[in-house]
Amino acid sequence: MAWVIVGLGNPGVEYTNTRHNAGRMAVHFFAESNGMNSFREDKLKKATIGSGMVGKTAVALVLPDTFMNKSGFSVAKFIKSQKAAERLVVVYDDLDLPIGTMKISYDRSSGGHKGLESVIRAVRTQKFTRVRIGVSPATASGKLRKPDAKEVNDFILHKFSPGQMDELKPIFKKAAEALKVIVSDGRQIAMNQFN
Repeated sequence: MAWVIVGLGNPGVEYTNTRHNAGRMAVHFFAESNGMNSFREDKLKKATIGSGMVGKTAVALVLPDTFMNKSGFSVAKFIKSQKAAERLVVVYDDLDLPIGTMKISYDRSSGGHKGLESVIRAVRTQKFTRVRIGVSPATASGKLRKPDAKEVNDFILHKFSPGQMDELKPIFKKAAEALKVIVSDGRQIAMNQFN
């Protein structure tokens, strides 16, 4: 059974390089670094999809072409059971982590992330792996400076600055390595190695 790696974000040029598209950007980076560049649009699944191999393991890449809060529609076309969800990895932006960091987690709530909520509802379980890409600013001492509730929408739909894009490159590289380990060796080994 293939692994399904989903990169959450919003479709359309106007959302390119926005904080809310960090998951989509990370999956694109993973695809490029593993020679999986043949994405195609699937109108029935409402997703841009790609595929390839990591070693001897088949991988499907899914970038939902719905808006973030309807991401589960596309994911449900690939994940039809709770057993299948054990081989699902969702990559997404996380306001609870500072920019320049990432974390692997498993079987957690959505933490208020609308895209993740949609996926959990659609696959009827939260028992799947997540790769969380930090998008919040931090102070010089590393303390997180999350936007307040009124500012969240503007913040996540705002484009990364050129400096922040530079900070993201090593994190996308790390996330791509973590995805390879998850697929090849399992979630627990990847968590031990990257968290």
